[in-house]
Amino acid sequence: SDDGKLSFDEFKAYFADGVLSGEELHELFHMIDTQNTDNLDTEELCEYFSQHLGEYENVLSVLEDLNITILKAMDKTKKDYQEASNLEQFVTRFLLKETLNQLQSLQSSLECAMETTEEQTRQERQGPTKPEVLSVQWPGKRSARRLQKNSLLSSSPHFNTGWTEEDSQWMTQINRLQKLIDRLEKKDLKLEPFEEEILEENATSHIMIVQRQMSVIEEEMEEFRLSLKQYVESASSQGGCLHVSIQKLPSNSRFIVYEFWENNNAWNSHLQMNYSKTFQRSNVDFLETPELITTMLVP
Repeated sequence: SDDGKLSFDEFKAYFADGVLSGEELHELFHMIDTQNTDNLDTEELCEYFSQHLGEYENVLSVLEDLNITILKAMDKTKKDYQEASNLEQFVTRFLLKETLNQLQSLQSSLECAMETTEEQTRQERQGPTKPEVLSVQWPGKRSARRLQKNSLLSSSPHFNTGWTEEDSQWMTQINRLQKLIDRLEKKDLKLEPFEEEILEENATSHIMIVQRQMSVIEEEMEEFRLSLKQYVESASSQGGCLHVSIQKLPSNSRFIVYEFWENNNAWNSHLQMNYSKTFQRSNVDFLETPELITTMLVP
């Protein structure tokens, strides 16, 4: 509640990890509450966790420096990108994408380590201890993965904690995927026989499919929606554009835009248009992280 301290309910909502029971969380809360005020302040939290940092003290220190370095680079990019040459802009986009890939790779390793430690803990805890379900989302992908795991685990006898709205949404998506898998596994599914197709080197018969993933800053949502609407209207009016589709993920401020272009040349021409460059420049202010673009040519 932004009063500088945590009640037990606030503590439980943030620190519950789906493994510790409510009793264990209550015991931990009072262990950290050295002043016995039934509220935790920042000093008590820092004092407790600083005693257990170990090797992670260096990790957190490096992450703080990395955060500052990336912010400086982003600020420099924001100032210089618009006036840069096409080649310089290409290099900047490559460096942003490579930085993002490196960070995602690091995050993937950390998530794998967390899954392993959580699984080991669950295997060791064979008793019917009732875990606390996370009720407040943490930043990033971690929260989505946690909700998904809780919804799956809740079907077992040891993790029957009751359904939340987020659990229901996850199960709906899982059931939809299961139906699709069942359809694909039907024996009467008929596929076209393999046929080799020989194309000329300069053939332009391949459609370009583009996926654009954008995580929007919450405070910039309205401005981003207006910018996106203008971009889609302009792109859809282009001769080589076959279709544009937008998806807004309900769990966060993330948009996915799918674009279908007649061929690679149409896509490249689109990128050089003023409306496309204007949209890319505005996204520097609107997005939490650099936009992720994936392209694929299909016959």
